[in-house]
Amino acid sequence: MARRTGVSERSLRYYEQQGLLVADRTSGGHRDYPEQAVDRVIRIQELFAAGLHSRKIARLLPCMRDADGGPSEIATPQLAADLAAERDRIDRMITELTNSRDVLDEVINVASRRRP
Repeated sequence: MARRTGVSERSLRYYEQQGLLVADRTSGGHRDYPEQAVDRVIRIQELFAAGLHSRKIARLLPCMRDADGGPSEIATPQLAADLAAERDRIDRMITELTNSRDVLDEVINVASRRRP
């Protein structure tokens, strides 16, 4: 699974500990992930990258289909409200990062026009 998803084995174990991912065990004790676990791991990575913490991801994952990330039938209005708040937080982060990038671009432009 680590090779297929680019996620470390340590991260996969953490996902299991947090209840985000489930693996069966072989007779030799090795983890055996179902095929849909690849999509699940990718989705978990995307949600972590968006700044969600593992408890929120654990609440969210059962409400998402792994293959396409769309909502499942068990998504609730409370979950929708929580996700709207997360989306707003991400939008604020995007605005702040864009502003920071613009400042850097200005400095780069001025510095690149100067001759040593």
